[in-house]
Order: sequence, then structure tokens, then C-alpha cells
Amino acid sequence: MSQAVKVERRETLKQKPNTSQLGFGKYFTDYMLSYDYDADKGWHDLKIVPYGPIEISPAAQGVHYGQSVFEGLKAYKRDGEVALFRPEENFKRLNNSLARLEMPQVDEAELLEGLKQLVDIERDWIPEGEGQSLYIRPFVFATEGALGVGASHQYKLLIILSPSGAYYGGETLKPTKIYVEDEYVRAVRGGVGFAKVAGNYAASLLAQTNANKLGYDQVLWLDGVEQKYIEEVG
Repeated sequence: MSQAVKVERRETLKQKPNTSQLGFGKYFTDYMLSYDYDADKGWHDLKIVPYGPIEISPAAQGVHYGQSVFEGLKAYKRDGEVALFRPEENFKRLNNSLARLEMPQVDEAELLEGLKQLVDIERDWIPEGEGQSLYIRPFVFATEGALGVGASHQYKLLIILSPSGAYYGGETLKPTKIYVEDEYVRAVRGGVGFAKVAGNYAASLLAQTNANKLGYDQVLWLDGVEQKYIEEVG
């Protein structure tokens, strides 16, 4: 059953950024979607709230044991019309990631309706320039304040929005220098490489930093067994 999405309004709205200087992920809209979970109630309290800091326990299990997943998708506006690019596929993948980390599944249809309402409220934040979009970041993390390895009984889901330009800077495509990584690996069979797990990205940072120091923009990962087959870039 769909829940009504409550909206908590801000008293004042932010000044919107200059769309010619957006970059990627530097600015955030006025509102975000919030959803809570606990083992007794399930997912509950779906609402749109002012974007801002959140409070969690220092013992939150997502911080200590890595139960954290995310997604990334975009909304576009052309001639005043707003379009989301295949959000259903992103929420399917979100559920696959949640399942892999023993985290509770979300109702994809309900979440999509909440996202549509959030994007509609924030439609004036969607840039219309070439290569620009409203980047949408759904993420879920464990919030139960208790130490000891095990699946959390409490979680929070947030969706934040960021008007953005090209990921690598500039509004036009440009050649990218790619370093072939032959020491570290991105994923192995039976692991979590297929899921958008926060820790996957943390594990890639050392290789990315090393590649940057050598004058490269990105990393090309090889397979985790023989390290001779191309797996992915990024």
C-alpha cells in the first residue's frame, strides 16, 4: 500500500547557483526525501524534508560495518518538460544491492512516486544547458546504534538532488587518459562487485590516486582471477 508523502516546508529557499559553473555534486536543492526502517514497523515515515545535516549514533552500524548502498540517476528538463531516465531500473538495482548486504528491500513503486514528487517540487533547480542535468542520489545506510557484527535492525533511506554539469568538468566531452591497473582488483566472483556498495568505491580510491599521480584520468580494471581480461573502467 502506498504511503502519502508528507512535505515539511522550508521557511526560506536557497539561492540557486550559476548554471555555467555547476561542476558535479557541489550544490544541493532545498529538499530531500527521507524514509526510515526498523524491524518492527518496516519502512515508514516517508516524507520530503528540508535538505540538511542528519543525526546518527556514533555507534551506527553503517559507519562501523559498511552496510551502505547507493544509486545514481538523472532528471532532465527541455522546453519546460521534466523527464527521468529509467528510474525503475535504478530502483531494481538498489534492491539487488540491498539484498546482497542483508538490508531490507524497498517498495520500488512507492519510492518512485516519492521521487517524482520530490523532483516536481525541485523542478526549478533542473538546469537545461548542454550536458547538464539534475543528479539524483538515493542511498541507504544502517543506523542502529550497537556494536557487534550483524545485520542492523534500523536503516535510513535518503534521496538528495544536485544540479550538475559534466562529471569530469567542463560541459563538453574530451579525451580521457586511462591507466591499466594490474595490482589491485575491482571485483571477484562471489563478492559485491555487482552491487553499488559504498565500500566498493572506497576500495578504488588508492588505485585512482596512483593513476592520477602518473598523469591518468581514470583506471581500467582487469579481472580478479587472471588479471588479463578487461572488466570495467572507473
